[in-house]
Amino acid sequence: MRLDDQRESDNLEDRRGDGGGMGGGGGLRLGGGRLGLGTIAIALVASYFLGINPMTVLSMLSGGGGMPAVEHSAPPAHKPPADDQMAKFVSKVLASTEDTWTDVFRANGKRYVEPKLVLFSGMTPTACGTGQAAMGPFYCPGDQKVYIDLSFYRDLKDRFKAPGEFAQAYVIAHEVGHHVQNQLGIADQVHKAQQRASRAEANALSVRMELQADCLAGVWGKRTDTMKGVLEPGDLEAALNAASAIGDDRLQQQAQGRIVPESFTHGSSDQRVRWFKRGFETGDMNQCNTFQAARL
Repeated sequence: MRLDDQRESDNLEDRRGDGGGMGGGGGLRLGGGRLGLGTIAIALVASYFLGINPMTVLSMLSGGGGMPAVEHSAPPAHKPPADDQMAKFVSKVLASTEDTWTDVFRANGKRYVEPKLVLFSGMTPTACGTGQAAMGPFYCPGDQKVYIDLSFYRDLKDRFKAPGEFAQAYVIAHEVGHHVQNQLGIADQVHKAQQRASRAEANALSVRMELQADCLAGVWGKRTDTMKGVLEPGDLEAALNAASAIGDDRLQQQAQGRIVPESFTHGSSDQRVRWFKRGFETGDMNQCNTFQAARL
């Protein structure tokens, strides 16, 4: 990606080296009850091996459908070192999402509230509970922040065989896509529907939610490249490879040697590629309505 002359975001928060933990909040609470370490461990295993959003697992295991804010004490916010090239890359990608979605929201008569992006190591307190590196990157609607332990990019390259800067940028854009869903009220509607749904129905809603975030990431990619010419040959292929690598079917096959479609929460490799491409080819957020799509 050509990012040398691109601006950096003012919304990057560096918590690496702050020690993590729950701070003054103490324990993860969802749906009014405390979840034990065994429950959290289940969520982490599901997240790491099956690509399941750990917050979704925790919510379902606790009997809740949404992701209410929990008490937490975040470390003081500070900026990353000026010579940290990976942090600078993340900051520039985040800035490009800010520019894209500010323009899109304005064109639709809405105001875009920019999310924060938190860099952490190991674990960190969030409004959705303790964030763990094993969860992979995630978005917490309770505090409107994207969280990422940069060691995930090593996993993306080595474990998922998806190297490249645009693949790394796609990961950020996908999580920002969840922030867009939160801003538009989509996330809240889905979580309320999941409260009334069976486990299989809740999973199906999660798939549509995740595929929409993939599509929104594609919209970001198209509009950012149109405005700023940031893509180089091979970049699009890198993002498509990343989308394919983290499909539920591929992750389940790797983890357990079999595929269980009714347990999908993010979509198959083909579906993730298809919806990212749809967003990238059209650059139109209105083409990302996975909830009305007859075929995913």
